[in-house]
Amino acid sequence: MIEKAAILREPSFKAVRSSGSGGQNVNKVATCVQLYFDVDNSFLLTEDQKAKVKKHLKNRINSEGVLMIDCSESRSQARNKQLVMDKFFELLLTAFREKKKRIKTHIPHSVSENRLKVKKQKAEIKAGRRYRFE
Repeated sequence: MIEKAAILREPSFKAVRSSGSGGQNVNKVATCVQLYFDVDNSFLLTEDQKAKVKKHLKNRINSEGVLMIDCSESRSQARNKQLVMDKFFELLLTAFREKKKRIKTHIPHSVSENRLKVKKQKAEIKAGRRYRFE
């Protein structure tokens, strides 16, 4: 598994102004932090891990193969940087996680019989409601 401290040395960070409404702070201070991680040129990831990241996070990776994550939840740039690093590491962990293989199950015979019996009873009730011409 990848060490958190080692993987967090590879991405680059950029601080930009946050979007949306705000007070005097939003127009002056660059609090939104963007993380850029070049998946193709990573030294710590194996080719298999790179493929998993590209497959799992394809909607966050641009045409140059750079993963981009941004965070503007907090009013503090330092807090947003910490949040974006945590989010990045969580995304990597979910990309590497193996999915459980689904075990096919079969419907028990008694369940099928019961379903058909109830279905037949409902049909008889509805058939009894029909108006008959004689």
